[in-house]
Amino acid sequence: MFLLWKYFALGFSALLPLINPLGSALIFLGLVGAAPIDIYRGLARRIAINTVIFFAVIQLIGSYLLGFFGISLPIVQVSGGIVIAMIGWALLNQPDSTPSPEKTAAAVPAVTPAEIASLQQKAFYPFTFPITAGPGCIVVMLTLSVHTDQTTLEDKVLAHVGLLIAVLLLSALIYLCYAYAPKIARTISPATAHGILRVVAFILLCIGVQIAWNGLSNLFSKLLQKS
Repeated sequence: MFLLWKYFALGFSALLPLINPLGSALIFLGLVGAAPIDIYRGLARRIAINTVIFFAVIQLIGSYLLGFFGISLPIVQVSGGIVIAMIGWALLNQPDSTPSPEKTAAAVPAVTPAEIASLQQKAFYPFTFPITAGPGCIVVMLTLSVHTDQTTLEDKVLAHVGLLIAVLLLSALIYLCYAYAPKIARTISPATAHGILRVVAFILLCIGVQIAWNGLSNLFSKLLQKS
């Protein structure tokens, strides 16, 4: 059970700053516009479900895809860890932006019935990918899912279940933030959102460095054995 919660914590903390439900909800708000609350909730439900399916597919076929191209686990750990660390560093140094209420209101145009019907067809692209789960999320999930292959079969199952629980919790946060995006935009302080993002970005940076170090350690040990 320890391994399950370990990978849950890794997956949740690594994906949270990339998905950034609060920040993505504001982008979602600007794209949807002044639609009825039922439209927001319906779209949020579909996006949350799409996110679970999206990450589950990556988690299941990621290791087989790398095996097909002949990419070893240490290489994935080094390259994926570097990418994750770079993403965390970029988020950590991202400049603050505090839009005024007037600008926020101006960015929410009225939505016609024809546009509401068109929104239903955009639940996966672009609302799920790349607005909610972008290329960075693919790298993180691919790296973490392949990282589980160095354990036994039982531990591997527990690790994948932990990642799945993290995805389910993140999808629930996505639903809440997207379904109530208009209300969140009126109540949450931008400074509070930026502060939370900075803390999670630092954790993401540390996770990336740790994963890259694990890969380098394996490569160095193999070199020492050959020499």
